[in-house]
Amino acid sequence: MNPIMEKEAARALVAEIEKWCALAGSSLTFMEVCGTHTMAIHEAGLKSLFPQNMRLVSGPGCPVCVTEKAYIDEAILMAKEYSAAIATFGDLIRVPGSLGALGQLRAEGGQVRVVYSPMDALTIAAELAPRPVIFLGVGFETTVPTVAITFKTARAKGVKNLFCLCAFKTIHQPLRILGQRKELTGFLLPGHVSAIIGVDCYRYLPDEFGKPGVVAGFEPLDILLAVRDLARMAAQGTPDIVNDYKRVVRSAGNLNARRVIDDVFSPCDAAWRGLGVIPASGLAFNEAYQSYDARRRFPVDVPASKEDPLCKCAEIITGRMNPKGCALFGRKCTPENPIGPCMVSSEGTCAAYYKYEGGET
Repeated sequence: MNPIMEKEAARALVAEIEKWCALAGSSLTFMEVCGTHTMAIHEAGLKSLFPQNMRLVSGPGCPVCVTEKAYIDEAILMAKEYSAAIATFGDLIRVPGSLGALGQLRAEGGQVRVVYSPMDALTIAAELAPRPVIFLGVGFETTVPTVAITFKTARAKGVKNLFCLCAFKTIHQPLRILGQRKELTGFLLPGHVSAIIGVDCYRYLPDEFGKPGVVAGFEPLDILLAVRDLARMAAQGTPDIVNDYKRVVRSAGNLNARRVIDDVFSPCDAAWRGLGVIPASGLAFNEAYQSYDARRRFPVDVPASKEDPLCKCAEIITGRMNPKGCALFGRKCTPENPIGPCMVSSEGTCAAYYKYEGGET
C-alpha cells in the first residue's frame, strides 16, 4: 500500500474508532498484552489519534519485565559458585537484580555471552567444554520452540555441559486473572505468541469474562484495525475473539511448534512481577529432559530480593499505572541508569514512554 492510501485507510479507521467509542457512551480501557505492540503504538504515535473516552494500557507481555529480580540473582550465584558461563539474550544484561546485573558480572571477569538464538548456546558449550554453560530461558511461547529444538539437539549430540535456567511464561493464566478486572474492557492480543498457540484458545475471555479480544499485527494499520474491532464489540455488547492478523496467525496456531514444546517442557508454577506466583503459568523441563535443568544441577540459596519501593514496574505492566506516574521515571530511572526492567527491555513500557513521549515527568 502506498503512503497516500495508508493515510486514507488510517483516517477511515480512526473515524470508525471515534464512532464506536461515542456509541459506547462510557470510557473504554483496552490492554495491549504484548510488549512489541506497546513499542509499535508509541513509535507510530497512535495514542494521540484516539478519542478521550478510550485508552490503551500496557499488560504483562514483556518477558524481561515480568521476570523477578530473584531470577537475575539466581543466575549470578550459579555463575559465581559453580564457575558457570552464562548465555543470554541481550535484554537481560542490564536488568538489575539485588546482587547486581549480568553486565556487572561480566565486567568483573565473569563469562557472560550474548546470544541471538538459543542455538548459539550449543556453539558456546562446545567451545567452553567441559565448563558448564547456562542458557537463561526467558520468554513466552514464541521463544520456547527454538529452545526446545536446542535441547533436543543437545540430547541427540550427547552434549553434557549445556543447561537452561527456565523462566518461561505462558500467556493464558495471567489473562484469566486480568479478565476478572472490571476496569478492563478488552484485550489487544499478541501476534507473535498467537502464531504459536492460535486464536481459538482465547475463547474464555468472552465466554467467561464477557471481554472481547483481537489478535493484531504490528503495523500501524494492523493496530488501528484491531482497536476498531475492540471498540465495535464493546459498543455493540457482542464480545468475541477476532483474528485481524490472518496473514500470519491461524486458528489452531503452529501445531508443529506446539508439539516440539510438549516434547521437552511441561507446565509449572511461575512467579510474575506484579502478579505473584501463578499456577501452571510457566514451563519447565519434563522428566525426559530434567538433566538439563540448571536448578537441579546447580542449587543456590537466593536471598530475598530488595526492591526499590519507588519503582512501579509491577503496577505499570499490569495496566494500573502510567510510567509518568512513577516518581523515578525520567529522573533516577533512565535508559542509562535503569532501576527496573521496564526501562531496560526493548519491549518495556517505560522504555517506550521515555523514547517516544519524553523522559521528563
